Amino acid sequence: MPSFRLKPEQAALLVIDIQERLCAAMERDALDRMLARTGAAVEGARALGLPVIVTEQYPQGLGRTHSLLKLRLGDFKPLEKIEFSAATPDVLAVLGDRKQVLLTGMETHICVFQTARDLADSGREPCLLADAVLSRAEEDRRVGLELCRGAGARVLTVESALFDMLGRAGTPEFKKVSAAVR
Repeated sequence: MPSFRLKPEQAALLVIDIQERLCAAMERDALDRMLARTGAAVEGARALGLPVIVTEQYPQGLGRTHSLLKLRLGDFKPLEKIEFSAATPDVLAVLGDRKQVLLTGMETHICVFQTARDLADSGREPCLLADAVLSRAEEDRRVGLELCRGAGARVLTVESALFDMLGRAGTPEFKKVSAAVR
């Protein structure tokens, strides 16, 4: 079996349901860290030329994407959903033939887990960015990580994923990614 390696031409970043009203239910320090790491993932993905896909779960009830994340995303159009899984036909269409899907978002044990499972079932390789996912309770987050791994997801951090795709220092992309993760 070949070893695992992320490849920018095969990867995409999926930001799942980081919405204002849902964020209000999270522990503040954990939320701040997750928002910072997700922002770094967005900037790094853009530096590497990856598509960045954003979903919103029932925005009429949970609000829109968190304002701090909107600043990092710039111009984007979220894909609305009512399913817990973000592996909707709309998201799969945007992914196209990209097989490696970096996952960030909320909540780890519900929407992120169901997305990872559905992506794996569709023949894709879900890559959970553990420092960029969150649940209201730490136990739910921890169990969500285990569920994702059990469903076939690779578990990485934002930095390990971005630097794996970079492969080397000294490039313009390296400088952008390094600045993003600081």
